[in-house]
Amino acid sequence: QPQLVESGGDLVQPGESLRLSCAASRFTLALYGVGWFRQAPGTEREGIACISYRDGAISYADAVEARFTVSRDSAKNAMYLQMDKLKPEDTAVYYCAAGGFDCDYTTYNYWGQGTQVTVSS
Repeated sequence: QPQLVESGGDLVQPGESLRLSCAASRFTLALYGVGWFRQAPGTEREGIACISYRDGAISYADAVEARFTVSRDSAKNAMYLQMDKLKPEDTAVYYCAAGGFDCDYTTYNYWGQGTQVTVSS
């Protein structure tokens, strides 16, 4: 069974940075569309940073554009989300996922368990 495991979530202050990691096993991450998603209490899960399986194009949600950076390391079979200038509204559970497209969470087949990011002073 394909598996994704996130790590790196933490409690930080506004303006600080965090780097989330997502390790894949039992499948090759580079062959799939991948993405980072987040879900705050009472809200729908949203795609925030995705890499297309077609051409490797990267897309970001407007809320994180210019602050977050997604990357993938084929040698390590892993992906990352560098989050800078964090804001309280970035507080959510963050998930990595694979096997979907258009950064639409309903299309993704494989999910990690999630990691909590809390931004608070």
